[in-house]
Amino acid sequence: MPTSSVKPDIRPISLPFLRRSLPPNAPHYTKMVQLSNPSDVRPDDKIIALMGPTGTGKSTFIDIASGQKKKTAGHSLKSETSKVRAIRIPHPDPENKNSYVLVDTPGFNDTNKTDTEVLALIAGWLKDTYKKDVKLAAIVYLHRISDNRMSGSPLQNLRMFSKLCGDGATTHVVLATTMWSKVKAGVGEKREAELKAKFWNAMLQLGSQTDRFEDNAVSAWKIIDQAVSGKQESPLLLQEELVDLNRRLSETEAGKTLYSSLQKLIVEQKEVIRKLRDEANHEQNQQLVKELTMQYEELETSLAATFEQLKEMKIPFGRRLRMLFSFSKPRARPIEI
Repeated sequence: MPTSSVKPDIRPISLPFLRRSLPPNAPHYTKMVQLSNPSDVRPDDKIIALMGPTGTGKSTFIDIASGQKKKTAGHSLKSETSKVRAIRIPHPDPENKNSYVLVDTPGFNDTNKTDTEVLALIAGWLKDTYKKDVKLAAIVYLHRISDNRMSGSPLQNLRMFSKLCGDGATTHVVLATTMWSKVKAGVGEKREAELKAKFWNAMLQLGSQTDRFEDNAVSAWKIIDQAVSGKQESPLLLQEELVDLNRRLSETEAGKTLYSSLQKLIVEQKEVIRKLRDEANHEQNQQLVKELTMQYEELETSLAATFEQLKEMKIPFGRRLRMLFSFSKPRARPIEI
């Protein structure tokens, strides 16, 4: 990565020093290394995974923390992360000799991939690194404070996250809100209080922390240090299930949760299709009938795709029986949201 020829006239010897001395959007003069495969991760790396729905600012967080602002991040709710992306960077404090790997993951309800594909991508990366005895040092889960309600995609993402994380790694989790510049302070604070009291409460009770990402490098590293500080690394529930118990993805808690959500989605899609068909049959306006028919056909295609995902995530009866009578259980337990 090219660096500026003009160095700032300060030594960023610690995070508090950074907070006092650097302007909020000052870049870090760091050396970034793109990691193309999970095998590139080293046992001594501090791995921080960024998770959350599409459009919450995961890529932006990584770009700002690494001094690469606006290099890869998108500017819409369309997914810009189609695969797991990992980069290795040093800490901005030169006295901290650890190397940090920031991992950008796609969100569920992705614009380019099905939820089954997204889960498989995340699971594959986590499985491969855990096989090398490399555990995550922390997870930063991002949520847009600009969302006026917790439903649909944000809620589904949170539930999936709670199932793949499990209660053994919750002390390594920071639940961070983004997009504070898009809401009035009072509105954001009210939504933040509701998140803590209701949707995040189970994870907070198990030791997770909260913070606000303020779109600058100091804020990013404050969140990272908060998540990593003085904690022994623990495997995620999903990693235990896939590696230690040799389960298929569909047999994990995250996989079973996805299966249930797909079943619910099929019921909803069928009901919408039925209503569209009835409306088209009783409509006299031919242009409107044409539009309704197009919507109907699009939903039929979507329903067929959902059925395919459902078949992929179904656990065969024989394996369900073996799991039922198996004495092997993961150390971590799923979290109910």
